[in-house]
Amino acid sequence: MTAPFSIDEYVRWGDIDAAGVICYGAYMRFIEIAETELFRAVGMPYGEVFNRFDCWLPRVRLCCEFRAPARLDERLSVQVFVKRLGTTSMTLGFRISKAGGVRAADCELVLVCVDRAAFSPKPVPQELRAALTPFLE
Repeated sequence: MTAPFSIDEYVRWGDIDAAGVICYGAYMRFIEIAETELFRAVGMPYGEVFNRFDCWLPRVRLCCEFRAPARLDERLSVQVFVKRLGTTSMTLGFRISKAGGVRAADCELVLVCVDRAAFSPKPVPQELRAALTPFLE
């Protein structure tokens, strides 16, 4: 496996606003699905990561640039890749495209590895770092 990892998902009724266009907040659902499936694909599903390494990975930053509207029942392709693997944090990048490769949005999400009890930063576990490295772009 190499960067990027990709999933496909349809724009659903609950994702759109009165104009029939995906609401900006609905992009978070697409990001979360791609992020979760990336971790699952590398053999590190979130439930296992949290229990095995006694950590949480809270999101501390989300940035999106919206490029083209997506509408009900359009199939979106979400590519996710690792932009940066820091000592205690990681940055994931997302490219969300419509049919024909038309870019709908570009997003970035920063996760920080924290101790579950103290909620203080701790190093990203080496096994998790190694599992995500093939998706570093």
